[in-house]
Amino acid sequence: MEFINGKGEVKAKIVVNGAKSFEEYGFNGKDGEVLVLPEKKRIYVGIDSINPENIKTATAAIIKALKKYKFESVEITPPNTKDESILIPFFEGFILGDYEFDKYKSEKAKHPVKKIAINSKRDFQKIVKEAKIRANAINFVRDVINSVPDEITPAKLAAIAEDVAKESKLECKIYDENYLYENGYHAFYAVGKASSNPPRLIHLTYKPKNAKRKIVFVGKGLCYDSGGLSLKPADYMVTMKSDKSGAVTVLGIIKAISELGLDIEVHAILGAAENMIGGNAYKPDDVLKAKNGKTIEIRNTDAEGRLVLADCLCYADEEIKDYDEIYDFATLTGACVVGLGEYTAGIMGYNREKINKIIENAEKAGENIAYLPFNKHLKKLLKSNIADICNIASSRYGGALTAGLFLREFVNNTDKWTHLDIAGPAFVEKEWGYNPHGASGFGVDTFINYLKSL
Repeated sequence: MEFINGKGEVKAKIVVNGAKSFEEYGFNGKDGEVLVLPEKKRIYVGIDSINPENIKTATAAIIKALKKYKFESVEITPPNTKDESILIPFFEGFILGDYEFDKYKSEKAKHPVKKIAINSKRDFQKIVKEAKIRANAINFVRDVINSVPDEITPAKLAAIAEDVAKESKLECKIYDENYLYENGYHAFYAVGKASSNPPRLIHLTYKPKNAKRKIVFVGKGLCYDSGGLSLKPADYMVTMKSDKSGAVTVLGIIKAISELGLDIEVHAILGAAENMIGGNAYKPDDVLKAKNGKTIEIRNTDAEGRLVLADCLCYADEEIKDYDEIYDFATLTGACVVGLGEYTAGIMGYNREKINKIIENAEKAGENIAYLPFNKHLKKLLKSNIADICNIASSRYGGALTAGLFLREFVNNTDKWTHLDIAGPAFVEKEWGYNPHGASGFGVDTFINYLKSL
């Protein structure tokens, strides 16, 4: 899709809070309404207010609606503002709305609109360039997450990371199952040992000259999660290809950051594994030892993502010296989805000032993140009588928070650490806002905003 200055075949208009209506067509300009008048070559989209999410959704809706027609260009006037938090989503929405995952379909998706004509004398070249980098990174994340588990094995995810590293001129290190076992990453190793597709620890580095800060992103990359010996019911296994969302998200973030050329050193650590069953699978009642020496009683093998992340966090402390901040991303708990719904991620940690800043940058990206506070009583629920800690809590309540508190045990400096449970918005089996059915690429935009703000 190309952005040009000039006129387009179809004129598009975003209607704010019912400012324009066509009652004869049943269009009142309300939020989410779309009206196409092909004979007049016009399209109208209603939003209730101007904010990043609504603007991004509106331009995505324009492209989605025009896929039914043969128009090759659409003309639109950008919002009259210098606010990048409005303008970048405005241009992103066109690219994100054009996305369809048709990799496995015989009949491929149609993308009739080739050009977006910008009706303005202003120069949007810099804004458009950034919007394209962001949107393409998000669509890359969507593609990898949506791809089936038979294709995206841990080794294949490592190969994709290597390709990103070559394209974006990043350092890339790949470690196999032997490295994990021989170097004491036994929690991570145990999760993947029953699979015929062995685990991989992937470490990418973006290191610009004169970097202002050093940021680490860690992602849970369960390429497939059967639940292990604590086997999931059949219905719950469907969509478990999405359990790699955390790892793919951090891959998308470092890809975008390198292409934008931000002066911040970024490390992306991906813990890739399959949680399968077999005679050598790890078992409830096992005690595993993580890299930092802490022992973990296993009472449920379906609480496996936190074991992978635990050792990845330990790896960060061992191998990346003097980082300023560390974030982990994971589709970690159903409890977070129950508490916040499908469209909101949970954020946990101890540095409230930093957390508030991330939430603020999420709002500018049109993404929803809510703070979930730890308390001293929840930690008691992870007590084990035979090991240092248990991998699940003794109570069914507060599952998102107890999972976060488990991870806390594997970070040296908790003030630098923040945990994001993206189980809700990372993958939803229906269209929502500017997102398609399936993977959303949630989190990429938020953290580009956040790193730019530093």
